Amino acid sequence: MGRAHEVRAASMAKTAAKKSKLNAKYSVQIFRAAKNGVPDPELNQILKKEIDKAKKAQIPADVIKKAIEKAKGGSQDDYSEVTYEAFGPNNSLFMIECLTDNVNRTYTEIRTIILKAGCKIGVPGSVQHMFNSSAIFSFEGLTEEEVLDILIMADCDVDDIETEDGLVTVYAPSSEYAKIRDALNDAKEDLELLEDLVAWVPMMKVNIETEDDAKIVKRLMDNLDENDDVQNVFHNIENISDIK
Repeated sequence: MGRAHEVRAASMAKTAAKKSKLNAKYSVQIFRAAKNGVPDPELNQILKKEIDKAKKAQIPADVIKKAIEKAKGGSQDDYSEVTYEAFGPNNSLFMIECLTDNVNRTYTEIRTIILKAGCKIGVPGSVQHMFNSSAIFSFEGLTEEEVLDILIMADCDVDDIETEDGLVTVYAPSSEYAKIRDALNDAKEDLELLEDLVAWVPMMKVNIETEDDAKIVKRLMDNLDENDDVQNVFHNIENISDIK
């Protein structure tokens, strides 16, 4: 059928694989939230948040339902949150968050990915001290002044509020995540949170300048993206969008 067909087939396979990984990722998060609390989103705010995030990511309703039903059925599966740290080229740094039912397996897989990419795995804390753990919310429909008033009235501790083309972004200590989320939702029930997460925000950023270094970073990011246990990868690379 020719090269064009092969390219299309490869693209479709890659898209299907990414969709499957995304489904698996949200299924685990929903299962864990449901198992650790009441398996009812009206009574379990953490579960409600995970379901809302899954819906925004267009996760099928049956995937969400199966994860909740699995938790209701008393499954013995147990997941742990683990974070690995890595050093890349030109002082680039990586925080790799995973959710796993087998820590030993995940450590071996992530370590292999890091080393094969030509990077170094760090000991706990070796990279983390160069990042701040921050709650981040982005949304439209409120002015910066309105947001500030809402958060002051709710006694929330905020690091910064930025506004660009109507998009408001709030940065705060990660310990303030739940309080800020509740305050925003209480103030405006139909508020759509375009960004709603706790992230590792770098204190200093670097640029990847050579083609060889770009290949190392791309190999690392691509292989981490393919690992089912990896939930989020945070880094300090300013020009990451230029790395194809």
